[in-house]
Amino acid sequence: MHSANAIGVTFYGVRGSTPCHGDDIARYGGNTSCVALSIPGHDPVLFDMGTGLRYFGMCQPNDGRFRGHVLLSHMHWDHTQGLPFFTPILREGARLDIYGPSQDDGRSVRAVMNDTVRPPLFPILLADFPGTIDFHDVSDTDFEISNDVPVEDDFRVGPERESVQVMARLIPHVGATCGYRVTWNNRSVTYMSDHQMPYDGSMKATDAAIELACGADLLIHDAQYTTKEFAHKSTWGHCTVEYAVWLAAEAGAKQLALFHHDPTRCDDSIDHLLGKAREMGEHKGVEVFAAAEGLTLGV
Repeated sequence: MHSANAIGVTFYGVRGSTPCHGDDIARYGGNTSCVALSIPGHDPVLFDMGTGLRYFGMCQPNDGRFRGHVLLSHMHWDHTQGLPFFTPILREGARLDIYGPSQDDGRSVRAVMNDTVRPPLFPILLADFPGTIDFHDVSDTDFEISNDVPVEDDFRVGPERESVQVMARLIPHVGATCGYRVTWNNRSVTYMSDHQMPYDGSMKATDAAIELACGADLLIHDAQYTTKEFAHKSTWGHCTVEYAVWLAAEAGAKQLALFHHDPTRCDDSIDHLLGKAREMGEHKGVEVFAAAEGLTLGV
């Protein structure tokens, strides 16, 4: 349980690239990227809508009352393929607002999703879903998320009446990609699920990445590769565990969640990488843990 004045963070999908299953990945889970923020007095806010979105939807109202917001990092399958299976949107009256980066060729998020969720790739059109799905293009954008949750006393003051502030910044990956920072009640959660570190393996970061992570209470960050793996996949859009710890320390983040685990990575291997990352974090003043499906914490 988390404090009534805290942001609740629940991981529904922590895997990168493709969902996977098996006894050897049961502890950390095999669903792709989806993290839910529970903010008192506000609609749910989600980072990405990979296959983990289906499981988030299973614990939400399915009678048309659902309202929520998705901060979509980019358009790759492992971050979008949960949308057609999000059952709350199968009811009239439900609403989902999706924020994400338009493409380098000028196509909007709406245009790309309409081209994806349609025959022959999917049985029906996105427009055929009974609920309302709206799209908002963002890049280097600061905005507030509107609130549809009723408050018993319209004159009530306190953290639950404070707005949810969102900072979106373009960060290096393969194709247009945003990182996000959500701030409420002086608490901040930063999400950079897919982040290309320098091809030569050096410890450097863009101004946008540092701005997103600066002083964050929790940084959820790409940690897909080992140093050996990165040497063969340096242009694939991701980073090493060591780089994630370095960036968290460089930006002064308090906690680091290792995220976007490689689909080939078993639980024992993640444990091993986490042990090394924690040792690095202790020297740099950063608390490190590995994101796992079902894990909930308060920020």
